[in-house]
Amino acid sequence: MADRPSSSPAPAIPSLGGRKPNFRERVVDVLRAGLIAGELRPGEVYSAPGLAPRLGVSVTPVREAMLELVKEGMVEIVPNKGFRVTAVSEKQLDEYTHVRSLIEIPTVVGLTATADPGDLEALRPAAQEIVTSAVKGDLIAYVEADLVFHLGLLALAGNDHLVEVVRDLRRRSRLYGLTALVAAGRLKSSAEEHLELLDALLARDEQAVREVMTRHLAHVRGLWAARQPADG
Repeated sequence: MADRPSSSPAPAIPSLGGRKPNFRERVVDVLRAGLIAGELRPGEVYSAPGLAPRLGVSVTPVREAMLELVKEGMVEIVPNKGFRVTAVSEKQLDEYTHVRSLIEIPTVVGLTATADPGDLEALRPAAQEIVTSAVKGDLIAYVEADLVFHLGLLALAGNDHLVEVVRDLRRRSRLYGLTALVAAGRLKSSAEEHLELLDALLARDEQAVREVMTRHLAHVRGLWAARQPADG
């Protein structure tokens, strides 16, 4: 949905409905997820007036949302044109994922001994939503549900700072391989790993939790990053 003519398909940004400025936070979430999933592409310039009709909100919350994303380094201002999506290097993405693995794997493995079963079960709807979104091919909903699940899981460790660090690293990630996985019908299988992880945690199976988490995070720089062929 870049504002200039393009041969590439328009980003699958959902209509939010409504025309009130208080939609700003929701607009931020949707646009951020669109950036992570690659629905908004690096180097493309998007304007608030161009995005607003697609989202079904007024220009003001879109402009405010884009300015928020400027602060996060996800887009940059292009005077008199709009906002350009910033590129993230492969080296940066590798570094973000490495840090995530150092934090998330041992933290989640530790939950096998400490997490309350009721708290784990409370995350099942989010895990199921990830699978549902994968089946539908709704990448923005997929990314949003994935964020809710993983941050909710990490929150069970009781370290708020750790959760915020991972939230920031996830925002910096880019998952440009998701579209190809949807087209190949392969996103559902990786989505189901969230349910597999919950079941392993509930079974207090430390080895299984470690294996699922290691495999799952490998997707961030593998399948989900288009580093492996979707049909391979």
